[in-house]
Amino acid sequence: MQARSMVIAGVAVMAAAVLGGLVLAAPNGPRQLAQRADNGAIPVDVELVLAVDVSYSMDPDEQALQREGYMAAITSREFMQALKQGMHGRVAMTYFEWAGMHHRQIIVPWRLIDGPEAADGFAADIARARYSRASRTSISGALLFAAPLFEGSGFRGVRRVIDVSGDGVNNNGPLVTVTRDEVLAQGITINGLPIMLKRPNSSTMDIAQLDIYFEDCVIGGPGAFVIPIREREQFTEAIRTKLVLEIAGRTPEARVVPASAAQPRVSCTIGERLWQERWGN
Repeated sequence: MQARSMVIAGVAVMAAAVLGGLVLAAPNGPRQLAQRADNGAIPVDVELVLAVDVSYSMDPDEQALQREGYMAAITSREFMQALKQGMHGRVAMTYFEWAGMHHRQIIVPWRLIDGPEAADGFAADIARARYSRASRTSISGALLFAAPLFEGSGFRGVRRVIDVSGDGVNNNGPLVTVTRDEVLAQGITINGLPIMLKRPNSSTMDIAQLDIYFEDCVIGGPGAFVIPIREREQFTEAIRTKLVLEIAGRTPEARVVPASAAQPRVSCTIGERLWQERWGN
């Protein structure tokens, strides 16, 4: 039990430290939401894209847990505390679900989150959306879809972050490392939430080291990090911790691994190879 919970406990402690010790200059008095940059964009602490896996490898129960985890995290006291400590005291978020290269659906478009009411509305929109699932897993496709969303967000964040959650490796679309590097070149940070609830087997093409795959092949940018989920009970805590750290611009030190390491510990084309071995295309 100690080994299984060490990672989550470590980042939870880090998140608590953020909330307890990080105090940034926040605006006094009512927030002036009409305040805009010269280009018409509303300044925020972070623009955050939540990219959520709905491929067939995610069973309906996991999909429900995933959505519930995001809803609980966004409306949590810890998230609100982190929000208030930002320079602007507000963030912009959008939430979309993805599977293969041609399945990307925006569930909640860009939304300003500046307090409990806005957070509740964001969570309610997630809850109202119809569930969908689709074949293949294209992390690269999700990144290609996510990156241009920032240009039309209507916000100007101090940081831009894509938050990718998923339970499998890239097996469709462009190579994930090539796409990752293209996104990073735009000044965007990519964080990961690998979901590792099932024992790997050939039928689902899961791998045992999905967290390492995310670290070496998917994430990148300043302060990029991975928080793996290995038990169902960890969903809400892990997502909440990840969002708190992203909003605060902090990193759980125990999980920091350079995304562009010279020698990846797991092949970044393992998904494509497993698919070819099984289906021959």
